[in-house]
Amino acid sequence: MTQPKPWASVIIPIKDERDNLSPLVAGLLKVMDSHEHSRSRPFEIIFVDDGSNDGSSEEMDRLAAQHPEVKVFHFDRNYGKTCALEAGFHQSTGDIIVQIDGDLQQDSEDILILLPLTSSHDLVCGWRQQRQDGLVKMLSSRIANRVRNMFTHDGMHDTGCPLKVFRRPVLERIRLYEGMHRFFPALARMYGFTVTEVPVRHYPRIHGQSKYGMGNRLFKSLYDLIAVRWMMNRVLRYKLRDK
Repeated sequence: MTQPKPWASVIIPIKDERDNLSPLVAGLLKVMDSHEHSRSRPFEIIFVDDGSNDGSSEEMDRLAAQHPEVKVFHFDRNYGKTCALEAGFHQSTGDIIVQIDGDLQQDSEDILILLPLTSSHDLVCGWRQQRQDGLVKMLSSRIANRVRNMFTHDGMHDTGCPLKVFRRPVLERIRLYEGMHRFFPALARMYGFTVTEVPVRHYPRIHGQSKYGMGNRLFKSLYDLIAVRWMMNRVLRYKLRDK
């Protein structure tokens, strides 16, 4: 008998998050299994191993062997978050795509808050109103968010929040380039999709280390903003006339 297509795919880019993986999977399995759609259709959890070297690769393989919902794809080296997300999106088969990080700073249960809004919006973004990060990380994100909004007018408070839920047509339309994952709301609006954001919980990092700082968070995102602005000014928009 043919297995029905997953109703949802959870995509998680991973770079050296070994100690977070087991509790993350436990939380995601509980949350996704509790949704009403899981009574009739399966879901999938997709890890993309972005060149981990702390034992995360082996731990992800162990979890995949233990849970049929878990799939793992390994890069041959570190390529960065945009590549990891792109690979995960490409391998996914669900109608709904959930993006979340592997650092346990987001609450898996908040997925259930975002999911209902996909009935009226194409992209639902989390908003970390009470950030639990260090001063440098918070300051660089705040500056980047304000400058980004000045140029893109996407109306988002926290476009960098890793917790997002997409309807599949959004990801089929958007073409990613390095660093473009920071601008999902602007890119979605650029193509006429509807976007909203919802307050979500945020926790301090307990295990592992952040992969971002002032240099690769603030300055790189401002540089990428130039490319996004160029795209917004030149995107093709047209409608066919009724016969």
